[in-house]
Amino acid sequence: MSEQIKRLKRELKFKGSIIDFYQDTMEINGDHTVIWDFIKHKGAAAVVPVLDDGRILMVRQFRNALDRYTLEIPAGALDAEDEPGRDCAARELEEETGYRSENLEWLITLRTTVAFCNERIEVYVAKNLIPSKQHLDEDEFVELKAYTIDELKEKIYSGEIEDAKTVSSLLAYDVKYRNKE
Repeated sequence: MSEQIKRLKRELKFKGSIIDFYQDTMEINGDHTVIWDFIKHKGAAAVVPVLDDGRILMVRQFRNALDRYTLEIPAGALDAEDEPGRDCAARELEEETGYRSENLEWLITLRTTVAFCNERIEVYVAKNLIPSKQHLDEDEFVELKAYTIDELKEKIYSGEIEDAKTVSSLLAYDVKYRNKE
């Protein structure tokens, strides 16, 4: 039996700089209502930056939500909901790593937490990196280091790398590109 679900009302409870928090009143099968949380996110993009020797540039940064440092691929929020993911990925690559690339190839699109958030992250692979200049945001403090894909997979399977976009992207990169190089 398929349930009929209808949104009756969406109320903004908090407007933030990155997310907006809503409570949705939902009608199920026309006979009862429930309240569901919804987090609206304008979207993001990320990039797997690959050096000529095959190593991948990673950023280490403090994440307030976890109260610790994490190792991640470069990523950031779209400037506007309609900004192309490729443009955002190119910007974040240069801002966070100090490299740019004219060769960004789409790898995968992620939906991070489908139960309560609409966040969408487009992930690209950047090769033929060109040295440029890092342009960190005023609240960004990152360390940059290159790793082999095998080193990164070890970090994933040991639990050192837990960030979902990073885990998904690195494993997708490994499957799609590793045997072609």
